[in-house]
Amino acid sequence: MALLLAMVVAYLLGSLSGSLLLGRLVGVDIRHSGSGNAGGTNALRTRGWRFALCVAAIDIGKGALAALVPGWLGVAPSLLPVAPFACVLAAAAGHTWPLFFGFRGGKGAATLFGGLAVIWSAALPVVFGVWLLTLIASGYVGLSTVLAAAALLPLAAIDTGAAAAVRLPFALLAVIFLVFTHRGNLQRLRRGTEYRFEKARWFVRRHKH
Repeated sequence: MALLLAMVVAYLLGSLSGSLLLGRLVGVDIRHSGSGNAGGTNALRTRGWRFALCVAAIDIGKGALAALVPGWLGVAPSLLPVAPFACVLAAAAGHTWPLFFGFRGGKGAATLFGGLAVIWSAALPVVFGVWLLTLIASGYVGLSTVLAAAALLPLAAIDTGAAAAVRLPFALLAVIFLVFTHRGNLQRLRRGTEYRFEKARWFVRRHKH
């Protein structure tokens, strides 16, 4: 029961959408602008970098907090290896389908990233590195996010630590989740209509001239 309660709390924590909470303070709903997504990328495109930075801080922070919920609620020690991973996924689900905002939220990547900082910090340099290199090379945020998540799979496969048995299914679920939430991006990429963040491709453009 404690694990189930922890996951419910993590889901509710995830439902506190950074862009939608901050949007209410300034009288906007970014779901009515740009791509219609309540995530950091759309926040950057429609409201600027300051707003997007605050959104990212909230969404990353709640993922990190979600990983700590099982310890706060006294989940049984036998479940503690699994509970933080489950709660991070629950928080990402809350971000994507927020109870407080009509079940229309973001795509969960920032929340998962925040959770990784607590439950699997050694993976962060690889995940961030893949994301950044793909973004610089392609300019596609969605593709960068999916490939960054996919990098968790080989990391989990070679893991020999105490949490190795939990990390592989977590990595698989995280990849499936982000492929699902970014399915529109991937479809537009295949059609050649996906938005390209050209400013991120400064290195590529610089070496073309």
